[in-house]
Amino acid sequence: MQFTAQQIGALLKGSIEGDESAAVDRLSKIEEAEAGSLSFLANPKYEQYLYTTNASIVIVNNDQQLAEPVKATLIRVENAYTAMSVLLEIYNQIKLNKTGIEQPSFIHPSAQIGENVYIGAFAYIGPNVKIGNNSKIYPNSWIADNVSIGNDVTLFSSVKVYFECQIGNNVIIHSGAIIGSDGFGFAPTEDGSYKKISQIGNVVIEDNVEIGSNTTIDRATMGSTIIRKGVKLDNLIQIAHNVEIGENTVIAAQAGISGSTKIGENVVIGGQAGVVGHIHIPNRTQLQAQTGLSRTIKEEGQKWAGSPAATYQVHMRSVVALLRLPELEKKVAELERLIKELNKGE
Repeated sequence: MQFTAQQIGALLKGSIEGDESAAVDRLSKIEEAEAGSLSFLANPKYEQYLYTTNASIVIVNNDQQLAEPVKATLIRVENAYTAMSVLLEIYNQIKLNKTGIEQPSFIHPSAQIGENVYIGAFAYIGPNVKIGNNSKIYPNSWIADNVSIGNDVTLFSSVKVYFECQIGNNVIIHSGAIIGSDGFGFAPTEDGSYKKISQIGNVVIEDNVEIGSNTTIDRATMGSTIIRKGVKLDNLIQIAHNVEIGENTVIAAQAGISGSTKIGENVVIGGQAGVVGHIHIPNRTQLQAQTGLSRTIKEEGQKWAGSPAATYQVHMRSVVALLRLPELEKKVAELERLIKELNKGE
């Protein structure tokens, strides 16, 4: 789909310098753009490319000064970076604007499907499933019995949602994610083997949540594993059974949260962090990457790092001391040598 500089300028409330009829049909980085591309300049270190780019249209800030002639049509706006983010969102909406039911796919007769829904080929929609308006289920996804999915939800290819799970409105779940698989529950027996404990709960995902590719969220043993409003989960995260994650918390890739842990609101957890089960993390806590947390935190809004976890300041002092160990080892060796020489002189 093509857009002209005049159309884009009107959308962004920007002023146009150059050919208002210049048309674009793709978005590109300014240093790689070809004819027919739309690009932008927000970072001054890329200004050199403004004079050499082959882009047909470039979005720039109102205060951008030109040191040389520019071939591209310019659209001047208050903030080029923000303007480009608006266009990226519109572009993505157009690209993902799918509706209709592809075949072959299976939809159980008891399922309730809303308006303007897209269901891709080879998708499975089980008994008593409810899917809200404007939602999209991409190919090879599996929605099990009694699952509830709200409005404006996108499940990309090969997402699996187990029985009785509930997904709110405006949720995005990326390819390969698994929602509601069994929690890791096994009881030791007298002969040393383990007996599986049935996991009969579910997962509840509230509104405006995004879940990355290949992330897994286990169903509760009883009750619900709960992901509150606005939570953002990266790829390759493990959320265990009966965990509760508070509103607007973000967790980076490869983190693992053990069972029954309660995480507060606006918490930030870095990549590869590990959290033991049955503890509480209060609001606005920050865990740096690779933090290993093994106890409840009581104070809100603190930064933690290291394994075992310590407050960020304590951890950094420990790191500094650790880096000095080779120097200290040399000093100790020198002191031992001096002591031996003194002992010889007695």
